[in-house]
Amino acid sequence: MPIAIHCAPVADIDPQTIYRILWLRVSVFVVEQQAAYAELDGRDIEPGAELAWIEDSDQVVSTLRILCEPTEMRIGRVATSPGARGLGHSARLMRLAIGRCAELRPTAPVVLDAQTHLSEWYGRFGFSQSGEPFVEDDIPHIPMRRAGTSD
Repeated sequence: MPIAIHCAPVADIDPQTIYRILWLRVSVFVVEQQAAYAELDGRDIEPGAELAWIEDSDQVVSTLRILCEPTEMRIGRVATSPGARGLGHSARLMRLAIGRCAELRPTAPVVLDAQTHLSEWYGRFGFSQSGEPFVEDDIPHIPMRRAGTSD
C-alpha cells in the first residue's frame, strides 16, 4: 500500500486511525521526550481543528494538528515515528498544513511553538521567531510566526 496523506476533523477520522495518531503523539512527546503533560488537551475537538497524518502500510508514521484561534491559525503536535524520520514526512505535512491554513483563513498569520533545535527547520517553511524563547516541560521552545498568504 502506498503512502497516504490525510487531513480531517477528529469527528471524521476512523476510531482506529485516531487511536494510532494519539498513540504516536504520546509515544513521541510523553515517552520519548519524557514530558509528563496532558497530551490530550481538548484542543483536537475544538471547532475548526483538524488533524493531518501520513500512513505507510496502514501505520500512522507522522502527524500534526491545525487549530483556528481567534486571530491566527496554529500548527502544533508535529510528530514522526523514529523509524520514519528523515524521509520528508513532516515536511509534507507542514506544506499541507500551511496550505490548509491559507484555504481556511488566507489573511491570518500561522503560529507555532518550535522546539528550539527545530527552529531552522521551521524557517524553511517561512516561519521566523516572533517572541522570547521559553521552556515548556523542560524543553526549550521558540514562538514562531508566518504571515498569512494575503498579508
